[in-house]
Amino acid sequence: MNTDAIMTTSDGSIELRRLPDAGDGTLRAWDAADEYLLEHLVEVGVADARWLVVNDLFGALAVALVDRKPQSWSDSVTSHQATVANLERNHLDPSAVALVPSTALPQGPIDVAIVKVPRTLALLEDQLRRLRPLLHAGSVIIAGGMVKSIHRSTLDLFESTVGPSPTSLAKKKARLVHATFDSALVTKSSPYPSTYALDDGSRLTEHANVFSRGHLDLGTRAMLEHLPSLPDGADVLDLGCGNGLLGLTTARRGNLGSLTLVDESYQAIASAKANVEGWAIEVPTSFIADRSLASLASASVDVVLNNPPFHTHQSRSDETAKSMFADAHRVLRPGGQLIVVGNRHLDYHKQLRRRFSRCEIVGSNPKFVVLRARR
Repeated sequence: MNTDAIMTTSDGSIELRRLPDAGDGTLRAWDAADEYLLEHLVEVGVADARWLVVNDLFGALAVALVDRKPQSWSDSVTSHQATVANLERNHLDPSAVALVPSTALPQGPIDVAIVKVPRTLALLEDQLRRLRPLLHAGSVIIAGGMVKSIHRSTLDLFESTVGPSPTSLAKKKARLVHATFDSALVTKSSPYPSTYALDDGSRLTEHANVFSRGHLDLGTRAMLEHLPSLPDGADVLDLGCGNGLLGLTTARRGNLGSLTLVDESYQAIASAKANVEGWAIEVPTSFIADRSLASLASASVDVVLNNPPFHTHQSRSDETAKSMFADAHRVLRPGGQLIVVGNRHLDYHKQLRRRFSRCEIVGSNPKFVVLRARR
């Protein structure tokens, strides 16, 4: 057994793996903040408590706390799938952990809330403001993260939404935040979803955790500037759709047969749904919240649009991009095309040429390149 996949807790050892799993043990499925939280939670004795775990990346906390039958609240389908896989890997009952998407609310009241501090402050704000009505004077609220993720703005947010929030000493570059619920605190409701205007005046609706929220990212801009014409009646899939802009734009520009929007973020899919409605897109449209295209039949689409992430849950990795390219190859019809944008230094063309019959550059600028690979 790979020792890099074994996390030791006060109750014993558990095997944990990331999803997708590179299989080489270079990236662990937990961090020092998970260890620090679990070490501290041994001392938390709340009888008949309702436990909530927030932003549990690969299920390390849920698996270790499975006897508490926690709810796991996350914006990541991948995180929820990894939680199930790691529960099964340790011969534990997956139904003992209730998986709650970020677009829904956990069942309250919450007696113990364990929050992994996410990279995105907006997501944390949305979660804390929505979580507050489920807390009570006796709630135990503990957040954990690596020191680099806990800033003054993070602590200010806890104090303005929950109550006094002192921090622990750092341990293995991790820190805890101990928040105390203040029932007298006057707080605001979550400001999300929010909207912003594109250059042409069109508006986009976005939930808190959508990539490049509030502005058009440079990769998507490059893709839109160099997007080739698509055949009439094409069945188009926007893989890793975010707010859905690439798919929405192709639907406006051409006569599509269908549009499918896929993302592993629950909030991204909710944003894409709102934008399809807001833009009055008449093309038959479907939405899939998933990290893969396993639910789609092989050879079922003509065009896949893809702006893949170059990081996977706080670690830079091309595993997600590789997985997306493999999925795209499977679902494309013969002669179908995958259109990808990426930073020049990522050399996506090398990966694509190993899998597709042909790969060509359709546009570029000093930072980004737009590629078209044919099935």
